[in-house]
Amino acid sequence: MPTLPGSLSRRLLTVLQLTRMALVFTAIADSQCELLLTWTQHGEWPSARLVILLLIISVGLYGFGMSLNDIIDRRRDAQIASDRPLPSGRIRPLSAQFISIALVLAALIAGVDFARHQPRFGVVSFALLLLTGALIAFYDLAGKYLVGPGLFALGLIRFAHCLIAAPSIPIPWHSLWLMNHVVVLSTVAYVWEDKRPTLTKSHWWGVLGMLGLFDLAAISLVAWRRHRHTASLAAALNLQIGLLLPIAAVLVFIALAIWLRHTNETRRAAGKKLMLYGLLWLIVYDACFAVVYANVWAGLALLMLLPVAYLSVMMMRWWGQLVLLSQRPQFQRAVMVESPSKPSPPSPA
Repeated sequence: MPTLPGSLSRRLLTVLQLTRMALVFTAIADSQCELLLTWTQHGEWPSARLVILLLIISVGLYGFGMSLNDIIDRRRDAQIASDRPLPSGRIRPLSAQFISIALVLAALIAGVDFARHQPRFGVVSFALLLLTGALIAFYDLAGKYLVGPGLFALGLIRFAHCLIAAPSIPIPWHSLWLMNHVVVLSTVAYVWEDKRPTLTKSHWWGVLGMLGLFDLAAISLVAWRRHRHTASLAAALNLQIGLLLPIAAVLVFIALAIWLRHTNETRRAAGKKLMLYGLLWLIVYDACFAVVYANVWAGLALLMLLPVAYLSVMMMRWWGQLVLLSQRPQFQRAVMVESPSKPSPPSPA
């Protein structure tokens, strides 16, 4: 019979695996960076209350999306990923549904309070929260089966999630940067992992076309709204020489992707590592934008979430192996089965 600490450890691990909380720090860094950029543009720092409320929103939405994905895919996972919490039977579907609903409710409640402390853009902020939740549900229910629209939806989720903290979009580049990275990263990883349905050339051009049109529309809208009140287009778009820093981060990641492709035996293994490192790399972009538009210390503070996120992923893997080894093996008594005796030949007459 398992001990109480061991049982609690397995239950906690199961919940963390269901909600993929090891990578929640990427969502936290994205939203906190956008909040930081918004307030420092007005010469202020965000209050601790806003920081905590946005933290709850990010954790709630992220956990909701991941748990909903496993709830929907539990039958499919039983065939291709039977070690996951639901198909393995470590958590019941009703419990998983409760966790998913609790997380999204926590995000909504925190979103209401967050909107109350944003008198100018509170309604827009809460509407973006609802939009993010709707995009998550769309991806889990249908988008991931539609290839192109699904890959584009992944980027839109990051974009909308960022803007919950900054509906006024003081710096358009940060949220767009993250969106472009996620869409391109997900598309390349999809191809390398050889997922189905196959990504055709028309899908490729469709994804890149949607991404380019969205970028053009977003930048044009911001430029049109602000150019009337600023002396130049560069000022309207908040262009600075410091943007060379996130550009350098892009080049470093491209080099990392090439290295991953050439150091892994299969494209599938390279694709899985690319997706993991690519999500962690979002924190690097957050830190770069904080350095450029806030200050160096803010950027370093965000960058500290990178080792925290990586160690969380490693700890989850180690914890899972430790719990698996700690379980007592199930022995069954061997039963000897006698082979039927051959009939004796008839005696001669």
